[in-house]
Amino acid sequence: MNAATGPVTAMPAAMADLPLLARIHAASFTPDQQWDVPALGTVLAMPGVALGVAMAPAGGRQVVAGFIMVRAVLDEAEILTLAVDPAFRRRGLARALLAWMADMAAQQGIARLFLEVGVGNAAAWGLYRDAGFEEVGRRRGYYPDGSDARVMAREVTPPPDRESGG
Repeated sequence: MNAATGPVTAMPAAMADLPLLARIHAASFTPDQQWDVPALGTVLAMPGVALGVAMAPAGGRQVVAGFIMVRAVLDEAEILTLAVDPAFRRRGLARALLAWMADMAAQQGIARLFLEVGVGNAAAWGLYRDAGFEEVGRRRGYYPDGSDARVMAREVTPPPDRESGG
């Protein structure tokens, strides 16, 4: 298998990953939207927050190439941020992170997922739409530059009932 096209996996992350994740976030967002290590650490320390990383092959080994941060409250969860290293885009990492997060949410009894995405971010909007999210509202002037955000949501498919053998 070619190292550039090998498998992509998503898994839980740890505090030790934060410096690398901050670099990925900085490469993925405008300066007014970037989260540094202290910001990531503050959010990660909040109740109900989970952090997942996407691993991708590079140079004959698996490396952290993207991440997703999600906050769950009761039976709902919100994607706080999702970022993929520009060198690893268009390889399915964001989809793997969304699938990991949806599986985790289902196992925790989450019924609905939410996120905000800039109205001008067509690539992200398409990714989320393809992952089953639908626009449910707008947040006017949501971003520091004054642009609006689409509020998107999707239902979570419950895990198979293990007691019935499903």
